[in-house]
Amino acid sequence: MAIVRWEPFRDLLTTQDRFNRMFNDTFGNLFGSEQLEAKAWKPAVDIYETDHDLVLKAELPGVDPKNLEVRVEDGTLYLKGERKQESEVKEEKYHRVERSYGAFTRTFTLPSTVSTEGIKADYKDGVLTLTMAKREEAKPKAIKINVSESAQAAAAYK
Repeated sequence: MAIVRWEPFRDLLTTQDRFNRMFNDTFGNLFGSEQLEAKAWKPAVDIYETDHDLVLKAELPGVDPKNLEVRVEDGTLYLKGERKQESEVKEEKYHRVERSYGAFTRTFTLPSTVSTEGIKADYKDGVLTLTMAKREEAKPKAIKINVSESAQAAAAYK
């Protein structure tokens, strides 16, 4: 068994650092430590699957579609863009800035069941919808059950 040097205040200092970080993160905005600088942001997305498609919806209010880039490379979907801050109001005139501005990048690994050919992108009411078709082999298929004549006759007899 190794001999370990006992330092009685080490755990106390670590705990104090954790509490300081927690209070700064939680209450920092309430006491005026907000900055008017653009904050890093990433748009929220919903990803869901239908029988034939994989659909990604990204919330991009205030983003000009001209400032968006969507591309697929090596099985990864890249979503890049920028939301620019309105320049009609000077920075020192703001009382509060809660919306985030600036450039963003989101990346998503696409499953092998998705075809990267023919991806549709629609932008409406600040929501970008990407529809990616599944490969034919990944789509669900109904299998018809053939019933023999003897089984039909037995079912009719009952």
